[in-house]
Amino acid sequence: MITVLSGGTGTPKLLQGLKEIVDPSELNIIVNTLENDYFSGVYVSADIDTVLYTMADLINDEFWYGIKGDTFITHERLKEIGCPELLRIGDKDRATKIQKTLLIEKYGLKKACQIQAENMGLACKVIPMSEQDSDIKIITDIGELEFHDFLIKHQQEPEVLDVKFSKVLPADGVIDAINNSDAVIIGPSNPITSILPILSMEGVREALKNTYVIAVSPIIGSDSVSGPASKFMKALDIDVSSVGVATLYKDFLDNIVIDNEDVNLEQELNQIINKVTITNTIMNNLGVKKNLAQLIIDSIP
Repeated sequence: MITVLSGGTGTPKLLQGLKEIVDPSELNIIVNTLENDYFSGVYVSADIDTVLYTMADLINDEFWYGIKGDTFITHERLKEIGCPELLRIGDKDRATKIQKTLLIEKYGLKKACQIQAENMGLACKVIPMSEQDSDIKIITDIGELEFHDFLIKHQQEPEVLDVKFSKVLPADGVIDAINNSDAVIIGPSNPITSILPILSMEGVREALKNTYVIAVSPIIGSDSVSGPASKFMKALDIDVSSVGVATLYKDFLDNIVIDNEDVNLEQELNQIINKVTITNTIMNNLGVKKNLAQLIIDSIP
């Protein structure tokens, strides 16, 4: 059994490769819930939905959000009648979110995700990191912002001074999934707002110390491959590099995968963790994704 810790962009790219070489029934995917919130009356769990759509081959992989080929009739109509949305939600995607909202009211988030995964024909387990609501604030040079306001309304442009988020308890099954795995893969998602919230939950770091953990760095050189990870790391005085990523995970990390461009960091990284794997981590086609996934699987002792 393999467990993957995932956010909503970098790691789903890796999942596209993993699901081609690993039996999906052998995959647990623990997904960040820090940014979940209500928009236009529906519950939006963007990272969870991205993972579900990725595993079901439905993902719009141009934006890594929503369903490919979706329409936006409701979104445009809301704008026309003076009720614009911060998030651009597609019609099919909205149906998924409406269903999840109703399921959560009856069963809670974990069961809702399980039902939706089964409805999509998925054999893997998609587990929300927590059933508790989180709170995240991005402290910037223009004031305190909600996460999605920073990301979408302000297009990640303000200078980030701090990132604050509330700690939550892990959902039922999170610790067991880690404990019962042959290895845990930390995908190349934002270390601060996608992975750190999972690691901050009670019992997670302790469980990771008892299994083999391999992480793929989302940083190449001194910048993130995508998203605001570099801004967030800098704000928290974490070196914006694969060394900074390794430092965040060093108490449990066994192997870090870095890009060919960062070969010069190998010696420094070896002072932090036992093993460093160097390869192409820019996942711009399925072949690279499969090769990276195979390399990771082959590295598991």
